[in-house]
Amino acid sequence: MPVNTASLQQTPCVPEGFHLSGIHCGIKSDPDKEDLTLILSDRPAVAAGVYTENLVRAAPVELDQSRTPSSKIRATVINSGNANACTGSRGREDAEKMCRLLAERCGLDADQVLVMSTGIIGSYLPMEAIRTGISLAAKQLASDERALLSAARGMMTTDTVPKIASCRLPAGDPSGLYTITGLAKGAAMIGPRMATMLGIVLTDAAISPALAQTMLAEIVEETFNCIHVDGHMSTNDTVLLLANGAARADVSAGDARAAFREGLYAVCAELARSIPADGEGATHLITITVRGCRDESTARTIARTIANSPLVKTAIAGADPNWGRIVSAAGYAGVPFDPARMELKLNGYLLFRASSPVDFPAAEVSQSIRDNREVSIELTFAEGAAQARFWTTDLTADYVRLNADYST
Repeated sequence: MPVNTASLQQTPCVPEGFHLSGIHCGIKSDPDKEDLTLILSDRPAVAAGVYTENLVRAAPVELDQSRTPSSKIRATVINSGNANACTGSRGREDAEKMCRLLAERCGLDADQVLVMSTGIIGSYLPMEAIRTGISLAAKQLASDERALLSAARGMMTTDTVPKIASCRLPAGDPSGLYTITGLAKGAAMIGPRMATMLGIVLTDAAISPALAQTMLAEIVEETFNCIHVDGHMSTNDTVLLLANGAARADVSAGDARAAFREGLYAVCAELARSIPADGEGATHLITITVRGCRDESTARTIARTIANSPLVKTAIAGADPNWGRIVSAAGYAGVPFDPARMELKLNGYLLFRASSPVDFPAAEVSQSIRDNREVSIELTFAEGAAQARFWTTDLTADYVRLNADYST
């Protein structure tokens, strides 16, 4: 888990050279909900992508994976309300057609366009509505905060809030700045190895395709692969990075590279955290921090195992400081450690140390869970210096109700 000092902008902004829009085109039944997002760069951009590890992959995932990394991408079209997954050859044709429609409208080559879809699995896209929508959305492309917000809303399905994060960093010229801004969606079907989530990060910095791909993959492992709601891996998970170089800030080497990585991490970490924070039916966001492991992979495995536990999640839902569920989950994570040198804190209260419970004010700890939406679980080992952080939610009856009623 990297130490990060890059500060996020209170008011997100659009990186130079990018234009966005979000409209309702008729995929969703509610006319007040955007369901189509366009993102256009005024110059070719480097593009990198990280995708679901599910063997059942949606058509947009297959298309984007075939086109990234790249140095010539100009645009992305995103729809919500329909995943275009498990739709066979027609799904692939529809994904390609979405790219062609946007390319024709904006004077691009079709292979300069990427596509993302999210929503119900197994339904064909309403292509006439999308054709009309792309034409309308192209007329509304802009670079202001309103356009950014509309674009973020156009990606939402069961999300209750749009998810945007942004930071600005000094360019090579002391008077210059470059921007990193990301948008994401996700609230359920969230599990390790990404989830039913889409993310797209835009920057006006300049970076090579190979470095962009390597850096994005590393940061996804540290952020978007460290969230959990229900453990269900989706067919559509995609995180894209587009870098168009408009700010004339080369971040490929030295201190500039380190600063860019820090900024990219900050944006992705905030977006990742915002997904379980908006988890379906959730009443708590749980941050699990594991320290003192021999390597980050071990720390992440322990944190992920605790995050996956329905018993841990329901204990937090019930404001129960049930330390036994937490330490036993750590114990079956499949990595070696000495239980006699393990320590557990919940919301700052010490509950367990050296293989034994400690005397703690149970009612007070319970009230601290009940009174705060955010809950912290900290496990400290004595195996090394590595650490990891994971975000998850509690598990409530509302989650069951929401997903039992979700339309197929």
